[in-house]
Amino acid sequence: MMMHEVSPLIITPLKGIPDIKEHDTIPEVLIDAVTINGVVLRDDDIFVVAQKIVSKAEGRYRCLKDVVPSAEAIRLAKITEKDPRLINLILDESNKVLRAKPGVIIVEHKLGFVCANAGIDHSNVRKQAEADEVWVLLLPENPDKSAEEIRLAIKQKFGVNVGVLIIDSHGRAWRLGTVGTTIGIAGVPALVDKRGEFDLYGYQLKATIIGVADELAAAASLMMGQAAEGTPVVHVRGFPYRLRESQLDELIRPKELDLFR
Repeated sequence: MMMHEVSPLIITPLKGIPDIKEHDTIPEVLIDAVTINGVVLRDDDIFVVAQKIVSKAEGRYRCLKDVVPSAEAIRLAKITEKDPRLINLILDESNKVLRAKPGVIIVEHKLGFVCANAGIDHSNVRKQAEADEVWVLLLPENPDKSAEEIRLAIKQKFGVNVGVLIIDSHGRAWRLGTVGTTIGIAGVPALVDKRGEFDLYGYQLKATIIGVADELAAAASLMMGQAAEGTPVVHVRGFPYRLRESQLDELIRPKELDLFR
């Protein structure tokens, strides 16, 4: 049986991305970055974008000073040993609290996935603040829509069909450590179903469904970094699957199949 030839996967950080402010336009930022970095785009290229710059541009800031915690937030704050105002924001962004222990609150986000703290973050959030103000950043309200807006703007400007992922850092049920995870998607397959195909030894695959969007998100995250690297966008060439329409819902495991609920 002949081996399928796979092209190299090339992941290139885009330099020159500015510190994003509220009301900045992310598609315009990416278009400028493509020009600055001298990238000649091709059909089937992909942009992977850190959630944080999308949230900043969309004004998803919240000041804890303005939050009045509910009785439930106060109750959970005592369990988790967290600020009750932060807990209140987490509840507002969640469908359900799944676990609450000292230092940890795990929720089902309104977007459907399970994560810690509803994805609310304080790192790398810079907002003009008074001494008693603490600002945090929520996830984008509709990351699929945000990704699609970027994709369409790139196509209109350069005349090429690209894909876009918006990613965040999530933990995993079986392992320690966070990895890049897709939370918004446009034009990139979320899953690739290999069931019915044959392996090298002629065995027909029965259960192989590959989370290719999350695989790419994790790879891109290596190039972005998760601390002070300041590289929130990467350009990808050589993704080994055909681009297609997709949405985040494809990646969400149905509750009846989720052994951790």
